[in-house]
Amino acid sequence: MRTAEISRKTRETDISARLVLEGTGAATISTGLSFLDHMLEAMTRHGRFDLTCRATGDLHVDAHHTVEDVGIVLGEAIRSAVGDGRGIRRFAHAIVPMDESLATVALDCGGRSYLVYQGCFSQKTIGGIDHDVFEHFFHSLCTKAGLNVHILFHGRNDHHQCEAVFKAFGIALAGALALVEGKNDIPSTKGLL
Repeated sequence: MRTAEISRKTRETDISARLVLEGTGAATISTGLSFLDHMLEAMTRHGRFDLTCRATGDLHVDAHHTVEDVGIVLGEAIRSAVGDGRGIRRFAHAIVPMDESLATVALDCGGRSYLVYQGCFSQKTIGGIDHDVFEHFFHSLCTKAGLNVHILFHGRNDHHQCEAVFKAFGIALAGALALVEGKNDIPSTKGLL
């Protein structure tokens, strides 16, 4: 079973996470930010992995450090759980509608981090969190996990757009990290992810 436990403590945040890739969608999330908890639970449930994440941060300043550092820790957990990538599918995508909103996520777990993030929210905040911090969350996660991710979304309701993105990300991540039956090689012409 592919698992990882990561802890990270700075003067701004204290975060620990446990990730089980072959899970059931169970989530125990407590970041001090209810909307972020909701998004991470949706990602976990639809990605069918198990995630425990506890975070405390300088929320008296704002949500930025906590959201960013949760992304960093999750990225490190993903990279650790995947190991050398032997036997994974590597590429996957998901398209998720949520009422009037639609999110598309395509990703490559090939070790090269890059994020394309295209979409517009109508309000400055979603669930009390500045909307631009969600792009920063995914950038931090991709950088630490070594993921190339394209996130495209549109809609009218900001909550629906954001939730569709997190669900699509979870589904695409699960697909890319799935083990291909009968394969035990590293899925790269270089022989290394």
